[in-house]
Amino acid sequence: MSSPALDLLRRVFGHADFRGEQAAVVEQLVAGGDCLVLMPTGAGKSLCYQVPALLREGTGIVISPLIALMQDQVEALRQLGVRAACLNSALAGDEAARVEAQLLAGELDLLYVAPERLLTDRFLSLLDRIHVALFAIDEAHCVSQWGHDFRPEYRQLDVLHARWPAVPRIALTATADHPTRREIAERLGLQDAPWFVTSFDRPNIRYRVVLKDDARRQLLDFLEDHRGQAGIVYCLSRRKVEETAEFLASRGIEALPYHAGLDAATRAANQRRFIRGEGVVMCATIAFGMGIDKPDVRFVAHLDLPKSVEGYYQETGRAGRDGDPAEAWLCYGLGDVVTLGQMIAQSGAGEERQWLERRKLDALLGYCESTRCRRQLLLGAFGEQHPGGCGNCDNCLDPPRTWDGTVAAQKALSCVYRTGQRFGVTHLVDVLRGADTDRIRQLGHDQLSTYGIGTELDARQWKGVFRQLVAMGLLEVDLEGHGSLRLTADSRAVLRGEKPVALREEVVRRRERGRGRGAAPGSGASTAPTPAVPLSADDLPVFEALRQLRSELARELSLPPYMIFHDATLRAIAEQRPASLDALARVGGVGAAKLERYGEQVLAVLRDVETA
Repeated sequence: MSSPALDLLRRVFGHADFRGEQAAVVEQLVAGGDCLVLMPTGAGKSLCYQVPALLREGTGIVISPLIALMQDQVEALRQLGVRAACLNSALAGDEAARVEAQLLAGELDLLYVAPERLLTDRFLSLLDRIHVALFAIDEAHCVSQWGHDFRPEYRQLDVLHARWPAVPRIALTATADHPTRREIAERLGLQDAPWFVTSFDRPNIRYRVVLKDDARRQLLDFLEDHRGQAGIVYCLSRRKVEETAEFLASRGIEALPYHAGLDAATRAANQRRFIRGEGVVMCATIAFGMGIDKPDVRFVAHLDLPKSVEGYYQETGRAGRDGDPAEAWLCYGLGDVVTLGQMIAQSGAGEERQWLERRKLDALLGYCESTRCRRQLLLGAFGEQHPGGCGNCDNCLDPPRTWDGTVAAQKALSCVYRTGQRFGVTHLVDVLRGADTDRIRQLGHDQLSTYGIGTELDARQWKGVFRQLVAMGLLEVDLEGHGSLRLTADSRAVLRGEKPVALREEVVRRRERGRGRGAAPGSGASTAPTPAVPLSADDLPVFEALRQLRSELARELSLPPYMIFHDATLRAIAEQRPASLDALARVGGVGAAKLERYGEQVLAVLRDVETA
């Protein structure tokens, strides 16, 4: 059944139909109603306001906190023939003046603006002089002071409803648990607006968690299956970002650093290479939001723990936005928990905020240590039920073995108590294993009843026991005591034999030599990325020829390749082999503007391949 919204979707964006709740959201906004939209990354949140903005009279105003993301979206919209622009601090004065003139002249369909710019008296007065189609508040979780990405300017966005009560508003986010959703609605005056909540599941992402053993080697092993593919490696510190990028580059991988400490020009140049390249690995700090809209990121790797499940979900969500298979890989250890806990303690935040952040960190550690389906746990953090057994996470694909660790837990807890609850894991393991060290003798710990009672486990296994006891809430890290461990109230039941403890078996998997499809680390060789969704032997050469055309066009236009066509579109063209412009127009992702700009060149490539 056709409608103005569906006709526009097909003509401008090249999509055959709306997905999920998109149609209902569009209908609500076109009719002049407000709404709160919660959709995972890659589910098409942007279309929810872009289509209504084009259907309603006036200019749609999009508030976004991320300069890089708004610039990305503007370029993508211009490729579709949409009159879009942005206003932010990255624009020179004359450019900003030109955009303002276009706005006043009614020459813009969509204008992206940072919240700081929007809230100035100058910009608010500009809006008084134009017809506003709608207000779209992107990354709306930034309004929550308890969220992972709080932006104080978002608290003032209630001015939009107060000043323009007849203009519809849409608040959008991909990372909001129930308390954050309620706070968004309250702070932005959307209590009476309907909520449109789509499943937070990203079924195309495979989740894997590994214990830190030799993190650099483990990262190289992981990247071996992703040679020639774009990805992100997150690290906790700026120094580690730069060291990791240098290390990967020395192994023949095109890797670049990205963090707030780099000068603006270097940061912008590195991001441009990442977005416009097709196999660049970006090493970035967890705390620094990249704001990317690159659809073909095939993996996100964490070399350190993020701060919360919400942060982890948002960061991993940058993989596989195009819906093709992608991977989220997390490498962690108890040292990460200590480091992050100390950062929380030293943050200067109030007691209530610190307590909340510690609970969020505990929840993420529990996710890492769990033997349950990763997807079930991740979605549960957002209040969404999942039956488990997703078949696309490490715990489902290779279920971990567990063992009765009750006696080991009792020995570990007793050792913590007998040593005065003042020592970290390394010393406790030495005591349990009966190590003959100067420190143990000086402290008299060789005289304790727990000295030497743990020789049945090696040091790595004991470290795993302590780490899991922390994750279970039976031990806690004393952050003011330099990472020493102390008992919690819940540990008493275990020590008394009233509560059994099941532990997961410690397994450090080492990669078999020769495994993986890429070049050997350090070879400097590059391999063409294999499509995430396999093509037939007949269609693969067509896909590669289309990719070559796309690369040439992208270089000529100084655009990221995906803004010409997504991989999924090229794959569909390779499979369908359209012989005319009319047939090409029916391929998903080929709208009217792209058909006019690139259609003949695409058909020429298809003809050349057929006659080769």
